[in-house]
Amino acid sequence: MEAKTVKSNMTDMTQGSPAGLILFFALPLLVGNMFQQLYNMVDSIVVGRFVGSTALAAVGTAFPVVFLLSSMFMGLGIGAMVMVSQFYGAGDAERLKATIDTIYTALIVGIVPLSIVGILVSRPIIALLAVPADTADQCWIYMVIVLGGLIGSLGYNANSGILQGLGDSKTPLLFLVIACIINIVLDLLFVVVFHWGVAGVAIATIIAQAFSWIFGIFYINKKYPQIHIHPFCFKFDKALFGQIVKLGVPAGVQQALFSFGVMAMQRLINSYGSAFMAGFNGANKLDTFAFMPIQSFATAATTFVGQNIGANRPERVHKGTVATLWMSCGFSVLVAVLLLPTGRFCMRLFSTEPAVIESGFAYLARILPFYWMLAIMFVLSSIMRGAGEMMVPMISSLAALWLARVPAAYLLAHFFGPMNIHFCYAIGWALGLAICVPYYFSGRWKEKSIVVRAAGGS
Repeated sequence: MEAKTVKSNMTDMTQGSPAGLILFFALPLLVGNMFQQLYNMVDSIVVGRFVGSTALAAVGTAFPVVFLLSSMFMGLGIGAMVMVSQFYGAGDAERLKATIDTIYTALIVGIVPLSIVGILVSRPIIALLAVPADTADQCWIYMVIVLGGLIGSLGYNANSGILQGLGDSKTPLLFLVIACIINIVLDLLFVVVFHWGVAGVAIATIIAQAFSWIFGIFYINKKYPQIHIHPFCFKFDKALFGQIVKLGVPAGVQQALFSFGVMAMQRLINSYGSAFMAGFNGANKLDTFAFMPIQSFATAATTFVGQNIGANRPERVHKGTVATLWMSCGFSVLVAVLLLPTGRFCMRLFSTEPAVIESGFAYLARILPFYWMLAIMFVLSSIMRGAGEMMVPMISSLAALWLARVPAAYLLAHFFGPMNIHFCYAIGWALGLAICVPYYFSGRWKEKSIVVRAAGGS
């Protein structure tokens, strides 16, 4: 299998306008992120409307725990995506295929012990989170079912990471749309018709994810025969897996510790009562949607940089970085211009209570003027990940959270009141920028190329 054959059916980001390539790669990712949010919201809407508030609390509590337990493997998927993009950019078909076989072998071998461990620790985690008694049993049922079918979610993420590394952002969107449709139909069937409650929502979730994963394998094998996926081939390259671990563990640790940080913030928010909690959660939903374009641009930049680093095109890496920064910062300003005057109106989508609206608007008014800081930090971190530098983005993100945002939130609440808690985000982003910007301009992240190491016999 020749390198040029591999490149025939996939997007080659080493040629053409960097800005155009990144923009059009990011658009399907943006739509996919919106569907992902819809997918996550459906479970909560169905159980909240048709089962009750305790079921809604159970699903909401279980979701970050499941994310936490699967974060390490999701980190390995990010590492594999970087390797795929660099080997593809270098035209190294042999190592490209070996990387895909290795990550799938790790998935199939590791999924059973991961699920078992997750199920065994689910009860202690629920106790640690002090989940109320009327919610704990439903939370445990949801967690056990979703963890038992975790292979569908991780399999989908593996397929998406492989395709994004190859420059294909449209096909993962197709998989996600299919999963979303199946999930909505089965949620309504299992909960509204069969009255299975929280268990029905969990079963619908794992069926939808499993179908999307299996369909993805058949689709990839038909459309991209050069990278034919054999889930049970058990071909394992120790050297490549070691590289995947080096790249993926920092990303996995970052996601895990970030989950803990979010829980610490949520505890502080909860201490100010239900109206403040409702305002924060509603505004956070708006924040999540506003952040999606930045996230999509940054993910596109990771693939762009990976391919061009692999192809030894550093001048294109610089052009792509500048283009992504302009697009992300420009959108950040646009979001602030649109949401600040309409923030109170948007909050009415979640509640008509004045206290809820004002607490939510306080969140938006204190983060949106500084959104450009988040855009720069996130884009530069993604650029460095595309080159193979994982440690500095991890350090930047965790320092911004644990050394700045969380402590600042508690201090601001104590000295200036709860409405000013949200300035902690800008304080965290400032520390993150202080770490990643100087390192970016040092240029040392460009020396992390996996392709160079592979050529040297690593």
